[in-house]
Amino acid sequence: MSLQRVWIPSPNYSSRGGSSVRLIVLHTAEGATTYESLGNYFASSSSGVSSHVGIDDKRGKCGEYVSRGNKAWTQGNANPVSVAAELCGFASWSDSTWRNSHHNMLLNAADWVAEEAAKFNIPITKLTASQAQGSGRGVCQHRDLGSWGGNHSDCGNGFPMDYVLDLARGGTPPPSGGTPPSGGGTAPPLHVDYFGPANGHNYTCGDVQVWQAQMSGRGWTIGVDGIYGPQSDNVCRQFQAEKGLSVDGMVGPQTWNATWTAPIT
Repeated sequence: MSLQRVWIPSPNYSSRGGSSVRLIVLHTAEGATTYESLGNYFASSSSGVSSHVGIDDKRGKCGEYVSRGNKAWTQGNANPVSVAAELCGFASWSDSTWRNSHHNMLLNAADWVAEEAAKFNIPITKLTASQAQGSGRGVCQHRDLGSWGGNHSDCGNGFPMDYVLDLARGGTPPPSGGTPPSGGGTAPPLHVDYFGPANGHNYTCGDVQVWQAQMSGRGWTIGVDGIYGPQSDNVCRQFQAEKGLSVDGMVGPQTWNATWTAPIT
């Protein structure tokens, strides 16, 4: 699938100085859960950092912050020879969390890798750390760049790199087109007792955006804006009915946990 790139320009970039791109690098954002919120962070010159794109659970879309021809500021001395994507995830996530709870993010990452590989004529090959830090051409994680790239550990031990690259080469995802139907993800902490109509429509809290992003990743049509409005209420009620939960539009512990653990049907 060709990605729709939503332009959210960052002022934090510079010239490649004549260097040619040879690395496609995957990162985890370690905080932002949507490409919009990540873009807002990169849009400030005071942040002093950027990436070429940001990828979240909204299938077929990504945020674009720095054009391919320029150098983004995200991986130290490797910047001149790299194009970089920040996945809106965490290096602590397990393979199961990636595949079961954020499969759309993996699909988007695979599409991005394929597009960059075609643009720069880079093979979709997983590089070792020595190859990435040497003269290799291919795909790597930020951690593979070592001290040359700032001594980071993302995307982590649980990141299914081989699976993403197989998809980028044209491999077939599970029949659901999203999370494998067995479910089995792990829900993050819910920081409030519940949210929904009882709080008043257009209720806002951090958990709302996390829940919306996960529902979008499951294939529901829902805005990921952190505001629990009529659309979120409608999606919640449909999901509750589908999963045999109390249909009240309230996202409490049961509905919250089912959002990550229930199979996609």
